[in-house]
Amino acid sequence: MIQKIFVVFIGSLLMGIGINGFLVPYHLIDGGIIGISLILHYYFDARVGLTMMLLSIPLFLYTWLRERLYFYHSLYGLFIAAFFIDWLAPMKHQLHLPILASALLGGTFIGLGTGLMLRYQTSTGGTDLLAKLVSNSSSLNIGIVIFIIDGLIVTAGYRVLGLRSFLFSCIAIITVGVMSSLIIGPAKH
Repeated sequence: MIQKIFVVFIGSLLMGIGINGFLVPYHLIDGGIIGISLILHYYFDARVGLTMMLLSIPLFLYTWLRERLYFYHSLYGLFIAAFFIDWLAPMKHQLHLPILASALLGGTFIGLGTGLMLRYQTSTGGTDLLAKLVSNSSSLNIGIVIFIIDGLIVTAGYRVLGLRSFLFSCIAIITVGVMSSLIIGPAKH
């Protein structure tokens, strides 16, 4: 349990840095619940972490019914990640990198954080929960499932983002998928 909490803290910190330090300055999005939360942040100045928690409620209820142990491990992951994401929000003014570097570094940090948590059977909730359930019932690597879900969300956000942010968000999401897949390793059957 101590190891899982430590992993959640490190993973959440990495995600908070990736989101606020690299994605937010260029209005880039990640996929999943975080991507939807970022879109709401850009248009309504909503707090990303708090929005992520609220949007995750339906998936948490579903997971409560299907995999209670994973529900418990992900619940504290959600709270800690939401805290770090909102706490590190001032980082959006600290780093001034080119957009390509921001997309790659943001994707790397988020992918490392997500992959680390998923490797230790925990997550931040959201679509990670959905990806975990799909991966458990199929032979797909969870990183690939996350990549597919994220791709669908960023595609849906194309009209909101515009072409430039859409393309660089795609680079960030590909990087998240690759990094999380590398950290998690091959799917177990």
